[in-house]
Amino acid sequence: MSSLTTPPGQLGLPLLGETLAFLRDPDFAKKRHRQYGPIFKTQLLGNPTVFLKGAAANDFVLSHENQYFVVSWPPSVKRLLGPLSLALQTGALHLQRRKLLAQAFQPRALTGYVPVLAAISEQYLERWVALETLTWYPELRNYTFDIAGKLLIGLDNAAQTELGHWFATWCEGLFSLPLRLPWTRFGKAYRCREQLLKGLETLIRERQQAGSQGSDALGVLLRARDEDGQPLGLEELKDQVLLLLFAGHETLTSALASFCLLLAQHPAVKDRARAEQSQFRGVPLSLETLKQMTYLEQVLKEVLRCIAPVGGGFRQVLQSCEFGGFLLPQGWSVLYEINLTHQDSELFLAPEQFDPGRFSPERAEDKVKPFSHVPFGGGVRECLGKEFARLELKLFAAKLLQGYDWSLLPQDLTLVTVPTPHPKDGLKVQFYRQPLQGLSAATDSSVPMA
Repeated sequence: MSSLTTPPGQLGLPLLGETLAFLRDPDFAKKRHRQYGPIFKTQLLGNPTVFLKGAAANDFVLSHENQYFVVSWPPSVKRLLGPLSLALQTGALHLQRRKLLAQAFQPRALTGYVPVLAAISEQYLERWVALETLTWYPELRNYTFDIAGKLLIGLDNAAQTELGHWFATWCEGLFSLPLRLPWTRFGKAYRCREQLLKGLETLIRERQQAGSQGSDALGVLLRARDEDGQPLGLEELKDQVLLLLFAGHETLTSALASFCLLLAQHPAVKDRARAEQSQFRGVPLSLETLKQMTYLEQVLKEVLRCIAPVGGGFRQVLQSCEFGGFLLPQGWSVLYEINLTHQDSELFLAPEQFDPGRFSPERAEDKVKPFSHVPFGGGVRECLGKEFARLELKLFAAKLLQGYDWSLLPQDLTLVTVPTPHPKDGLKVQFYRQPLQGLSAATDSSVPMA
């Protein structure tokens, strides 16, 4: 170790480092990789931080959790998620709590979610037909929050409640400078966290007094007992429910918006996906039916490769180690990069192209090297709600393709990356029922991949 040097790069200004550039420039990492290679160092919020990209880097970081690395988040995220959140728990406690929360995403639970997902999807699809033209991203945010509210905490029309409004402001401050002043994004978000916790406490107490915990995720948590037979405390319940709402909403909204954008830009893919759906019209959707939609599965994998809802993951170095010939010093931060790994030409053929066929059984580009396609992370901290997210994505996509169509209106499609990727102008579309011939009304295939 003593003969190794830290990766190339600049630490920037004292304390602040390159934090402002990181938050403002969506190509921050890409530019530095071009200058320094696959590994570089910088400084974010006072912490020396090493950026790593590639399948081998993902493998190394994700396979050595609790040995060389431990989960870490920016200070703003830590304070807004809360100290008892699963996202911040480590070691044995994390594994224990993860087992408890995983009960809400087992196949039996997912099967019970399908009718609710279908009903809310149909409600929103009909609403969009009536609107004819709309800015889709805010609508998708409401859609996913209504689903998260209903399936996770039993709340109807959650997006229209005070809880929904507080949640939107809370999300906006997650990745910000942690200055708790009234006019800052973080300050506003922290006030909304306090309101959210009060609202969740009321829901929890009402459920406890009712005697019947329910079959949603909150019911699972209320019935849960730790290894000593003790229930979760009220403060932990609130932090865990807030995390579930975030996980079941923010990244899903990004993924749905990316699906809608990329298929509008690639009508040939949309037409092929719709052709597959023609055999499922009138067939009740179920987990088994959705498994049969093999081309749609490839499309969704490609969407998550092209525009990963989460760009990467932070870790702290527990024990000094070596990777790629460089020293990763104890106490430094590490960011493993998902989005830039997904754009690696050594892993994916012509990565700049939107090509669902790369995930066909014949090509299976994601299987060549482990940890090359990691939209949900990996290892012991792989996204707990992965199967819930995949279910919601696929069911929404199937419903959309079976009966509806959409085309893009003139707008700025530049992607804003914070808190999760979405089109700058909110994805303005014309929305209508599917033409009888079953082909996409969109004909312009010249728009480049976002």
